[in-house]
Amino acid sequence: MNRLLWILTTLVLLASSCSSPEKVKFVTVQGTELIAPDGSVLFIKGTNLGNWLNPEGYMFNFRRTNSGRLINQMLCEMVGPDFVAEWWQLFKDNYVTIEDFEFLKSIGCNTIRIPFHYKLFTNEDYMGLNDPDEGFRRIDQAVEWARQTGMYLILDMHDAPGGQTGDNIDDSYGYPWLFESEKSQELFISIWRRIASHYVNEPTVLGYELCNEPIAPYFEDNLNELNASLQPLYIRATEAIREVDRNHIVIIGAPQWNTNFEPMTDWTFDDNIMYTCHRYGGEAGVDGIKDYIEFRDKTGLPMYMGEIGHNTWEWQSTYSRVMQDNGIGYTFWPYKKLTHECVNAFAEPENWDKVVEFSECDRSDFFKIRANRPNQEEMRKALLDLIENIKFKNCTPIVDYIESMNL
Repeated sequence: MNRLLWILTTLVLLASSCSSPEKVKFVTVQGTELIAPDGSVLFIKGTNLGNWLNPEGYMFNFRRTNSGRLINQMLCEMVGPDFVAEWWQLFKDNYVTIEDFEFLKSIGCNTIRIPFHYKLFTNEDYMGLNDPDEGFRRIDQAVEWARQTGMYLILDMHDAPGGQTGDNIDDSYGYPWLFESEKSQELFISIWRRIASHYVNEPTVLGYELCNEPIAPYFEDNLNELNASLQPLYIRATEAIREVDRNHIVIIGAPQWNTNFEPMTDWTFDDNIMYTCHRYGGEAGVDGIKDYIEFRDKTGLPMYMGEIGHNTWEWQSTYSRVMQDNGIGYTFWPYKKLTHECVNAFAEPENWDKVVEFSECDRSDFFKIRANRPNQEEMRKALLDLIENIKFKNCTPIVDYIESMNL
């Protein structure tokens, strides 16, 4: 009898140990809504971690030196490439930390959009490294912080191979070469396939935003041709993602600053996609997003405001209420930058005005670089002081900005 009981107990234990683990659930698309893993409706409210993995000049008060490539070049001319390479690592280590995530959760955010540069996933030199795994190291850490704080992440390729926008924001060369270069498109697709393979089983990741603000409106001679090339590339990239990941939402942006949805004519090529729009100006009322609402209702798919901000507190507050009333989730831009117009501001260090002055001066030849270069010791100290200032403990929450987000 004891032997029989032992056998039965062993069989029960073996059966329980071999049972299938509970299936991981992800945020999914259901009609025009997003459904959280627990079955509830998810309404996106949050911010963007712009400048962390894709430096932009205006966030440092630079104007002419306004893209990551130009910022790096200017800093190398000012204090030398070895110092700058080490400085970028300190910048990435301190610009965003678990404390920032805890703060964002405490003010009511449930989603964070992470803009990143494609070079973080290649051997191309970027922010002091040429390591194809740097992007995973940084985003993996953000995933862990999001998991700890109960928030979702949207992964946004803000700077695509060849440049998808043709302006400073994509760190390119003044034209959206992505759409005329098969080599760049293949790299774009392969990076997304690699990212999707890495995060396939990660439910903290809400979705993949294929590229930010494609095709600026400046290229009138062939704008229609450029616009027509966008959707086919989206379809190719989505197909590559689905080869390795059927769990995550693919997020689609429109040309001309994510505002012109006319070229988006096929919304049936995948069963788990949503669209994203942007707004920085115009009337703060439902008429300002009427086109977005109409496109959402026509497609029967969710629409999400990936970027909004840089306006008066009243305008932002009105718009966030309008978006809530009309079922359009949002992430405000940006979370952190120098001085104001953000969620959490950092201060200028001593002698930062000299850094800005050098960034704006004529450096078109080596004589002018040498003639205009400020004191290197002072500039290195200013850059290290900036690292102190960007730490969460030294930043200043902009209360009016936060209140205008209506989180």
